Amino acid sequence: MSELDFQQRISWLIAELNRHIYEYYVLDAPTIPDSEYDKLFAELQDLEQKHPELVAPDSPTHRVGASPLPQFTQVAHIVPMLSLNNGFVDDDIANFDRRVREGLDSPLVEYSTEVKFDGLAINLRYRHGLLVQAATRGDGYTGEDVTMNIRTIKTIPLRLKGEKVPTLLDVRGEVLMYKSDFSRLNERQRALGQKEFANPRNAAAGSLRQLDSKITAQRKLRFFAYGIGTLEGGEMPESHSALLDWYRSLRIPVAKERAVVHGLDGLLEFYRRIGQERAAMPYEIDGVVYKTNRLSDQRRLGFVSRAPRFAVAHKFPAEEALTIVQAIEVQVGRTGALTPVARLASVYVGGVNVTNATLHNEDEVRRKDVRVGDTVIVRRAGDVIPEVLSVVLDRRLTPEPPPFSLPKSCPVCGSHVVREEDEAIARCSGGLFCSAQRKEAIRHFAGRRMMDIEGLGDRYIDNLVEAGLVHGVSDLYRLTLDDLLKMKRLADERDGTTPETVLQGKVATKWADNLLEAIAAAKRPPLERLLFALGIRHVGESTAKTLAEWLGSFERVRRAPVALLRVLPDIGGTVAESIADFFAEPKNQQAIDALLAEGVQPQGEHAPSAKLRERLDPVKLLAALAIPKLTEPRSKQLVEQGVTLEALAYLKIFDVFGLPAAVAEALRDWMEQPGHREQLLALDALRADLLAQLPEAAAVADSALSGKTFVLTGTLPNLSRDQAAALIEAAGGRVAGSVSKKTGYVVAGSDAGSKLAKAQELDLAILDEAGLLALLALHGQPAAAAAIDNGSVA
Repeated sequence: MSELDFQQRISWLIAELNRHIYEYYVLDAPTIPDSEYDKLFAELQDLEQKHPELVAPDSPTHRVGASPLPQFTQVAHIVPMLSLNNGFVDDDIANFDRRVREGLDSPLVEYSTEVKFDGLAINLRYRHGLLVQAATRGDGYTGEDVTMNIRTIKTIPLRLKGEKVPTLLDVRGEVLMYKSDFSRLNERQRALGQKEFANPRNAAAGSLRQLDSKITAQRKLRFFAYGIGTLEGGEMPESHSALLDWYRSLRIPVAKERAVVHGLDGLLEFYRRIGQERAAMPYEIDGVVYKTNRLSDQRRLGFVSRAPRFAVAHKFPAEEALTIVQAIEVQVGRTGALTPVARLASVYVGGVNVTNATLHNEDEVRRKDVRVGDTVIVRRAGDVIPEVLSVVLDRRLTPEPPPFSLPKSCPVCGSHVVREEDEAIARCSGGLFCSAQRKEAIRHFAGRRMMDIEGLGDRYIDNLVEAGLVHGVSDLYRLTLDDLLKMKRLADERDGTTPETVLQGKVATKWADNLLEAIAAAKRPPLERLLFALGIRHVGESTAKTLAEWLGSFERVRRAPVALLRVLPDIGGTVAESIADFFAEPKNQQAIDALLAEGVQPQGEHAPSAKLRERLDPVKLLAALAIPKLTEPRSKQLVEQGVTLEALAYLKIFDVFGLPAAVAEALRDWMEQPGHREQLLALDALRADLLAQLPEAAAVADSALSGKTFVLTGTLPNLSRDQAAALIEAAGGRVAGSVSKKTGYVVAGSDAGSKLAKAQELDLAILDEAGLLALLALHGQPAAAAAIDNGSVA
């Protein structure tokens, strides 16, 4: 055969196999036996191996998976993938219909109705009819590139068929797993001794987010389209129902459970019909979706916040069942949050067998009064984690079991448990030590804005921890080449993969050498980066910079008591207590000492800021001790009568200074509590020590922007967010992440979102990039002036 003959045969095989795939997986009407399909597929594979230059992008051989990816890349959605508002009862839908009728000034509205899939939202991008990219919803604006995995789903066409194929088309839809395929998958998991999936949605999501697309290919996923993103080089249909009909003509699968109805009665009738058919459907759904059918009506109604005004999801009622609480255990999450979990007698609810249910937090357990041995009502709604709804009190055991109490120490690492005022969640304080938080602590520590260990991504962190090579952040600095190669070998064995280099009898080490160099280079971070990297709760970049600027050294920050931290700018009581509590935890102290012993030392340490002198005023420090009823004016009253911190520690009588009786009594009670007099003496000694270390010269006068808070939102035309923040901080300002009444300026670029809207609502000063540079230049920031002169940023 000539090359032209081979090309024609390959083209025929691709077209024929894709036709049979469509008939089998989409139409559920195969026209040839499996054995015949297998022969054609084998012939195509053989021809493509012999003639790789003739492999086409829509060949069905691409559906078997490719080499594993190191990680998913990020994809920005041209048109955001917004979520829907929910309705739960008929009145919610009646209100939705009323708002739509009022918005369109119409007595009766035409709606398109369809089922709400319980899967994973996906955007498929086709260029000239060819599938070129697939991305998850993510946060609605940026998702993950899962193209290689999506190619393995046989219901998704790799090339569009039919007339009117557009130049560019973004198809929105859902990836899911049929109930029957889910059952077979779990049977296979059990046979292999592996963990079973909780429900089809979890199975679909886990399958789609595999770095190795060959694993995805082994799991039978499906896709149904329900919407559109970008369309170029084609005519937009006039209605949503026409859009779905068009998709069918392109061989893009859409659900058959859909209808065009009129008015509220039509909506509720469709909801009731689908509710009756739900159990017999091949896939899980958790409700139905209503959309105004005409796209012109959709454009007229528009959006509110992150949801369209023209659509709503009508959710089915949560499914509930009775079972017995066999135990209440406490789980520690990756961020240290302690969550009580009820271990239940197995019960079938919401389509799955439920054996565990969240109790959320200690307050919730006590509010519902859940105890071991109780008969409880368990609810599972859609993809929501099962929860204990209430206790059937008349079935409680006699004698009554004791009420639940959260442990005082972390059940994983033994560190003490803290619960901040006005917070429902209790947390383990051993963030650097606790094995439950290990991966998250290392991810944060190695991050770009923290220690910036280039190349140490999530996958390597997971593999290092699972291989037992890294137990804490200090272990990173003890890693050797042999350790990294061992980690890679164990990961390959676990994943069942053999690298090409190993097949060739070689061992690739360049990646490991580069990673070791990056780790070694991260031993001398700026002080503020090291503080941020420790993962102290409430300590972001801004707070870390404040600590570094005002106290100047890691040891001063580490030893700083709550009262000293409270007097620093922008550090309130909650943040101060969080910092002091973190450094007071013995397990964290061990981890920090181990880190320093590996040669990690911050650079740029200096004497405390001269501006600290004013903050060390005895009145401010005394008020910062948070002694009940002892406000700053009362503290001033004491100091003006010659009472020093040291003298106060030795006093026994407090009603001789003109203080109200209630204040004097509160002060006496505080002093009589163990350790408080010693705390006063230590604070006084620290004050004297810091004053002795302060620079002789007074601090340089603040600029007019000192202390002003800036919030950055959107994308600036020339400056990156880091560059803009650096210019602001160099001028004495600070950059915050949220808008409030105290915000001085909001700097808005393109695609600015809710922060800009809130700034407008609060009537705050709003700047664009040019306005920001002009403001900074006006207040003596030379880099800003240079950027204006040059029309660029240095």
